[in-house]
Amino acid sequence: MALPRHCTGAERTAGPNTRWGILANMQLNQKTNEVQARLRRVEGQIRGIQSMIEDGRECTDVVTQFAAALGALQQAGFTYFAATMTQCALDPERAADEGYTQERLEKMFLQLA
Repeated sequence: MALPRHCTGAERTAGPNTRWGILANMQLNQKTNEVQARLRRVEGQIRGIQSMIEDGRECTDVVTQFAAALGALQQAGFTYFAATMTQCALDPERAADEGYTQERLEKMFLQLA
């Protein structure tokens, strides 16, 4: 899987202090807040599953809740990864300096998939 050219620095992108960079940082903060909210909901789902098991609830109901929690957790992971990719696209030099190579990003994506 090849990264889009703007993630590899093949073309100039908006830096973190440009208008687009500032907007992207605001979007990153928004996405981070969304991920945190999703994780709190997943945490509540997990507590609910624990209660269901303690109460001896029907297996089908418990497994359904496991599936819902796993889906929500995976969605949070992909949202967080997408925000990371946005930052890499906006500042490829910084991304490279911090070790976010094409191979590392691909490996991270595949961990989520």
